[in-house]
Amino acid sequence: MHRLPVIATVAACTVVFGSVAWAQTPGRGAEETVARQLEELRAAQESLEHRLDELAKAIDDVAWYHRVGDVAVVDKWRITGPPDANPKNPTGPGATNPIKFYTYTFVPRNRPATAKLPLIVLPHGGVHADFTTYHAHLVRELIEQGYVIVAPDYRGSTGYGESFYKLIDYGGREVDDVHAAKEWVLATFDFVDPKRVGLVGWSHGGLIVLMEAFAHPKEYACVFAGVPVSDLIMRLGYHDKDYQDLFSADYHVGKTVRQDIEEYKRRSPVWHVDKLAVPLLIHTTTNDEDVNVIEVEHLIRALKAAGKKFEYEIFDNAPGGHSFDRMDIPTARAARAKIWAFLARYLAPPNPPR
Repeated sequence: MHRLPVIATVAACTVVFGSVAWAQTPGRGAEETVARQLEELRAAQESLEHRLDELAKAIDDVAWYHRVGDVAVVDKWRITGPPDANPKNPTGPGATNPIKFYTYTFVPRNRPATAKLPLIVLPHGGVHADFTTYHAHLVRELIEQGYVIVAPDYRGSTGYGESFYKLIDYGGREVDDVHAAKEWVLATFDFVDPKRVGLVGWSHGGLIVLMEAFAHPKEYACVFAGVPVSDLIMRLGYHDKDYQDLFSADYHVGKTVRQDIEEYKRRSPVWHVDKLAVPLLIHTTTNDEDVNVIEVEHLIRALKAAGKKFEYEIFDNAPGGHSFDRMDIPTARAARAKIWAFLARYLAPPNPPR
């Protein structure tokens, strides 16, 4: 989430004043009062951070029209996915209702009236993040080739408040949300060819497209996974406690890896490679500062051990690290050219890259 220095400053000042009050009011009761006030402050700060995310989201939504509106019809829709995976009260009213989430669509403005177009399903990355104009140049490049794009802000995405943030189900029902977005497009846009649907995702989005391809192989023509999160057991071993806490939070997995290894395997692509039945391209780089190359190498070795045919490339110290093929530099554009060429082989866009 977006954090501003002023919040930390306010928090620090409040802690100082609270400590003074405690010093002036001795006794166990005073200590409990200060502890309660600090917890209230923490909750207020967290609430403010979510509100700031909502504001940033609203601003960025407007920016989409300025960044790609000349080449794409941009829209945002509210649709439904499966119920909450971890409701506080499983028998309470609405506990089994479908969750509601937003998804973006981008349609080429120059779409021929009678043409059937291929679809790219593009889930964003980040444990908690959202689909933003960070992706604008990627959207432009795909739109110029003639693709329709659907980009869901699946459960757990930022910009929609605290309750939606805490619906996160990493490697679980968030994947079902992405599938629901794809199904919604096919049911809504009669100009999309259901036989020419591809999956594209980076990082956490890479994990999602892999899990989606494994779950519904007959529904996709190809999948690209860039620097994909591949093995949560390995990943949580080399990340810090703050990152680990995002998963063991009571509203999420609720357990550490040590407490439930099988649950983390269930959410990790490397443990499901036997299900691959879709053309796949994987990209990674040796200097990735987020998804360490060893994690993706584990995925590659598992796919080979399972006898799967797929394509991959391990770049050597590519400029940009984790974002190496999503940047606006020559090496990134060259890497993307390989991705677009791979997609074009299976999806046949109207204006394939040359």
